[in-house]
Amino acid sequence: MRMIPALLLTLMPLATLAQDRYLIDWDQIAEESLQHLVELIKIDTTNPPGNETQAAKYIQAVLAAEGIESSLYALDPDRANLVARIKGNGSKRPILIMGHTDVVGVQADRWTEAPFGGLRKDGWVYGRGSLDDKDNVTAGLMTMIMLKRLGVELDRDIIFLAESGEEGTPEVGINFMVEKHWDLIDAEYCLAEGGSGILEDQGVTVVGVQTTEKMPRRVTLVARGTAGHGSVPRIDNAVAILARAVAKASAWETDMRLNATTRTYFERLATVSSPDDAFRYRNVGDPAETAAIQQHFLETFPYHYSVLRTSVVPTVMEAGFRRNVIPSEGTAILDIRMLPDEDVDAFYEELAAVIDDPRVEIVPEPIYRPAAAPSGIDNVMFESLERVAARMYPDAIVLPTMSTGATDMSQVRAQGVHAYGIGPIRSIAELNSGNGAHSDNERVSEQAMTDFLRFVWMTIIDVAATN
Repeated sequence: MRMIPALLLTLMPLATLAQDRYLIDWDQIAEESLQHLVELIKIDTTNPPGNETQAAKYIQAVLAAEGIESSLYALDPDRANLVARIKGNGSKRPILIMGHTDVVGVQADRWTEAPFGGLRKDGWVYGRGSLDDKDNVTAGLMTMIMLKRLGVELDRDIIFLAESGEEGTPEVGINFMVEKHWDLIDAEYCLAEGGSGILEDQGVTVVGVQTTEKMPRRVTLVARGTAGHGSVPRIDNAVAILARAVAKASAWETDMRLNATTRTYFERLATVSSPDDAFRYRNVGDPAETAAIQQHFLETFPYHYSVLRTSVVPTVMEAGFRRNVIPSEGTAILDIRMLPDEDVDAFYEELAAVIDDPRVEIVPEPIYRPAAAPSGIDNVMFESLERVAARMYPDAIVLPTMSTGATDMSQVRAQGVHAYGIGPIRSIAELNSGNGAHSDNERVSEQAMTDFLRFVWMTIIDVAATN
């Protein structure tokens, strides 16, 4: 994978005075960081059950060897969160670097490499968590180590949170830390997962920074009818009622609207796109053009369709137990991802009107991620991310993005913190390879991991180091 050579990057200061004082042997740091990533991958923190305390203790030992104090905080003793802090002079508010130590499960027989082996092969590191999210954990760990070793003078405290439970059980992780220990992680800015970049033949062309995300607001549809023998048709067949409800919900074209993130995203994307695409991006909000544009997005790039609206996607249907029995009940799950400003109750009412069948009950799941306004793109942190990207990838455009998935930044943003999702650069081929987060053979390029660490480091120095 073609990247800017490490030597050039060490010669390109960001905040000139600070960067000149803290020169890095990137070959040595790269190898050290990759070894920590490997060791973290080897710790099986599949959620459930998690067992994140094992990873937290590994990180704590590494930090202690560098003279960095850290503490563990746990709702469940097997699922600890780690917090470490390097103090600044207090003239500016802290920065929080956050990563989660738990990972999703695997189907090991579908992997070509051991999912918890941490194999390094042909310039790649393989393993569950290599992209989600032990890459961010490693970058945070190494940033703390480098700040300590080099005695970096800071205007801001730098806080490192290695959290548990992000993959579906935030009550033991970020929710616990926000509700019980917010004073330990309260910050002005946060860097976490959720962003990435695109590498093409000519080099890195896009650096994506996640500034907001859609909210998971799933519901279960429960259709009820009269049970009976399969040989006798009934107008209140629960299976048929359910099927019609799912079809209506799936076909519903919810309202399109832009927010600060998506408006800037499309405006910037238009400047580097083909004429046809640029026209669509510039006119995405034009009532006269939007129908054709939306259909094009839906057919060719569903991500663009999704970020413009609250999406409703059927994912699970269950009904019946024998082929000759009409069941009295059937259920379906709708994976609803709401725009950050969506009125939840009003949306459910509208969904009921779309389905328009009193025999179908809509049962929302409990809300476990709060809504929050998009993080700003006009503050010192986002401006620093743009400067660092310009130095490392001079031909790339920085795009603020809205994730269609969900992260624990939503809980942090809800506390008033501007949070930004970043991540390693990946090639077009790799993005389409099936080797990504939550996939079989999850892997990260060693070069991309090294450059990601450098990106985090240069940003921290730019925003937090004393000039």
